[in-house]
Amino acid sequence: MKVVTRFAPSPTGYLHLGGARTALFNYLFAKKHNGTFLIRIEDTDQKRSTKEAVQAIFDGLQWLNLNSTEEIVYQSEQKLKHIEVANQLLKQGFAYKCFLNQDEIEELRVNSRKTGVPIKSPWRNKTSKNDIHDEHVIRLKMPLEGNTTIKDKIQGEVTVDNTILDDMII
Repeated sequence: MKVVTRFAPSPTGYLHLGGARTALFNYLFAKKHNGTFLIRIEDTDQKRSTKEAVQAIFDGLQWLNLNSTEEIVYQSEQKLKHIEVANQLLKQGFAYKCFLNQDEIEELRVNSRKTGVPIKSPWRNKTSKNDIHDEHVIRLKMPLEGNTTIKDKIQGEVTVDNTILDDMII
């Protein structure tokens, strides 16, 4: 089995200690196993990602001498593929368009913290064409009941109660 690790920072600020630690561990693990260390810049959030932040991350990694084995990948370069997959998930009913504005989502977050109930958008089950607005995100329709078991090579089987999962933004 070939080991491939990656460091995927979101360029919304400088490289911080936690990010540097993650990059270092992934780099060392790949090197120990004669593997590949990749860097993928998560720059799909165009409002918050900046060229200065990308450069600051590169400067920090260079200072730490943590170099990608292969060419650096930018997630935004795969934008059309992401849109294709998101539309496929929408069509199959595994995702939905959520039109909550910033104030509405913040209210849901506050209520979620108070009650311990995960965020579920009121848009989750709406299908009426009258509900369509311009700006939206696409959320995964997470299961509402049961459990999800993940087979992790380090922790073994990890089981999560589906009732605690938010409908995450893709």
